[in-house]
Amino acid sequence: RERYWVPDMPEDKIAAYRTLYHALVVTAKAAAPMIPFMAENIYQNLVRSINKDAVESIHLCDFPVVDESRIDPALEDSMEKVLNIVVLGRAARNGSGRKNRQPLACMYVESAEALDAEYVEIIKDELNVKEVAFKENLSEFISYEFKPQLKTVGPKYGKQLGEIRTALAELDGAAAKAELDECGTLILNLASGTVKLETEDLLISIAQKEGFHTAKDKGYTVVLDINLTEELIREGLVREIISKIQTMRKDSGFEVTDHIAIYIDGNEKLTALLKEEFEEVGSNTLADKLADHATAPEFSKEWDINGEKVTLGVEKI
Repeated sequence: RERYWVPDMPEDKIAAYRTLYHALVVTAKAAAPMIPFMAENIYQNLVRSINKDAVESIHLCDFPVVDESRIDPALEDSMEKVLNIVVLGRAARNGSGRKNRQPLACMYVESAEALDAEYVEIIKDELNVKEVAFKENLSEFISYEFKPQLKTVGPKYGKQLGEIRTALAELDGAAAKAELDECGTLILNLASGTVKLETEDLLISIAQKEGFHTAKDKGYTVVLDINLTEELIREGLVREIISKIQTMRKDSGFEVTDHIAIYIDGNEKLTALLKEEFEEVGSNTLADKLADHATAPEFSKEWDINGEKVTLGVEKI
């Protein structure tokens, strides 16, 4: 994760390491009765290897005790909201067909109260969106499609079923949903007479507004702005290049600390982009330079990056 790879040892990086270490040791102690040999191995690695005065075996340690003073209900509540929003945001991404590596401009969350900035940053980072906006009402982005539930409407209004289906298809979805939520029924004035439909008589689905994708679950609603500007498309290409180079580093058997040169050929657009954004690509892939030879290195491959064909290669420096 990024916080482990920043230069030097800032406080945030130290906190991350200490938190991870504490979690691993306590988890090993809690798991020791169930996986005794594995837990012992972890303990010897993490604890005894650096502290010879520590208890000789994990099985001689006290079992972990809950420290209730460290429970933070407000933090837990906020993180539960973050988790629900992120899960729903990912569902919206999947439904819209936008890859996770493609940055998006904004996601709207239906909520009367915004989360604190630190939690919003987590959502933005997890979903790769530039902005998260909290709004009391998202009706401007949302409409609904109505169809008759045949197993209930059929027995009640069999002869009018065709009229009902047509009338439901022509409704103002947002207005009809508001009427149904307020009154519990939906009244249709048909040529053959008035029909009163209840929630159980209707199949209701979200109608996606062009340029946006909506997802609802567990009382949460999010709307993802899936419109792409040239800048967002450009940033998405950079992230795809980084991903492909990281994959090649791994497949080539390089160590995570190995510095590399990047070879690129076969696509002038991506070559120019890589040169312009090399600082960002290099900092993420430990690349120090572009290869200055015309022959592809041993570890090279042709990729399709968002419809752009290109050959990439990596070599150790």
